[in-house]
Amino acid sequence: MIELEVPQVRGLEDPYRSLIWQGLGRRSVSLEKLATEMYARGLSVRDIEDLLKQLSDDGQTMLLSKSSVSEVTEVLWQAYESFTKRELSSFDVVYLFADAVHESLKQQANCSQAVLVTWGILRDGSKVLLHMSLGNKESADSWLEHFRSPVSRGMLTPLTVTSDGAPGLIKAIEGMWPEAERIRCWVHKMRNVLDKVPDEQRETVKRLPFDIRDAPDHAIGQARAKAFIEQYKSKLPSAAACFEEDLEASLNHLKLPSLHHKSIRTTNLVERGFEEERRRSKVIPEFRTEKECLKLVFAVLWRASQRWLKVKFTEIERRQLEAYIRVRQASGKKVRDLFAA
Repeated sequence: MIELEVPQVRGLEDPYRSLIWQGLGRRSVSLEKLATEMYARGLSVRDIEDLLKQLSDDGQTMLLSKSSVSEVTEVLWQAYESFTKRELSSFDVVYLFADAVHESLKQQANCSQAVLVTWGILRDGSKVLLHMSLGNKESADSWLEHFRSPVSRGMLTPLTVTSDGAPGLIKAIEGMWPEAERIRCWVHKMRNVLDKVPDEQRETVKRLPFDIRDAPDHAIGQARAKAFIEQYKSKLPSAAACFEEDLEASLNHLKLPSLHHKSIRTTNLVERGFEEERRRSKVIPEFRTEKECLKLVFAVLWRASQRWLKVKFTEIERRQLEAYIRVRQASGKKVRDLFAA
């Protein structure tokens, strides 16, 4: 440790600042980036402070305090704010997805708050995170407010929207994009159906819905679904009724190019990001503030989204989408022509 005497200079507009002292006291860009990434990957500010102390030359020097770590990680909040304000008119969204993760906020009397997330697959096949916001619950109003943001920033109407069966979310999707084809997530659907099936019958019963999900086209899917309902409506009435609920939305993915079925029939893409976020937020019993919650959830999901792989849009898929759009337009539906010159 070196003690320095700092000059006290009178008669200046601003306090005297030694360039040498500023150089000595300045945190390196690498150290700040390291602290930010450690925080984004799930370490608490106290963990980062302790770890950096251990990594110092003498094992005792505090390279960054807890308050300094909090200061440094403000860059994540700035990144989130920029993300929620960016222009989206250049994002040609074909398939849209919406889901939420719930977190507890001390600021809100330990109530569970929904972090609403929207992402999409573009016409060039790339997958992008589009918007994220906080809703006090997954109500239709919260989701509508969430959807209005990307629309106000230039996002065009998608061809489809995939979601779970939350009533508020469905109402918001149909209110915001009535012309889009709504797709019900098969992971959520199967979870709900199998919850109503006795354990000893689950392996047998679940094969038939998977055959329906993987049908080669919409007509065959409808026929298989009808057969499943007829077979089980007496044996397992609750499971059959659950499967039949919102059935058309569950089969809508079969109207689209077969190569895209696996990508558009679930919200799994961001669900994996949610799992990663929950694993990292375990070190925080509860988020103190909305800001603390949003910056960490965003940091995790944004980093995950940078690793998302593209979906193929070959000439075959393009022609299949063109045919699908023509059929919908011929039936009187107002559908955006993705391939108009």
